[in-house]
Amino acid sequence: MSSLMDKAKEFVADKIAQMPKPEASLASVSIKSFTRDSILFHSEVAVLNPYSHSIPICQLSYALKSAGREVASGTMPDPGSLTASAETKLEVSVKVGLTIDLPIIGDFTIPLSTKGEIKLPTLSDLFCGGGGGGGGGDD
Repeated sequence: MSSLMDKAKEFVADKIAQMPKPEASLASVSIKSFTRDSILFHSEVAVLNPYSHSIPICQLSYALKSAGREVASGTMPDPGSLTASAETKLEVSVKVGLTIDLPIIGDFTIPLSTKGEIKLPTLSDLFCGGGGGGGGGDD
């Protein structure tokens, strides 16, 4: 009986491994707005759904890295669903600001400036956590 179950598990695992899977790519990243206390990045993620039915998205998780360090991260709960047999574009906005607590003064947001470049992550960075990080330039 155990041998039959093992063969069934192998069969199912083999079939699942051969199934097409949704693929995602970072379509664009831009700076939407820049103020004294924050920068608002806007990005678009393109997801291709190979299935003939829509797939609900539980949540979208993101991380913005600069020089290998995480600057911002978060999740977007229930951003909708992937359209059947088509590409769905998801818009992700990330607001970055630096607020510190100064004695006597209280919370203070430090004005930000930026220079450098934004490097887009590779697919291995996105899905395998590969080295190199998809960070930006100097802050």
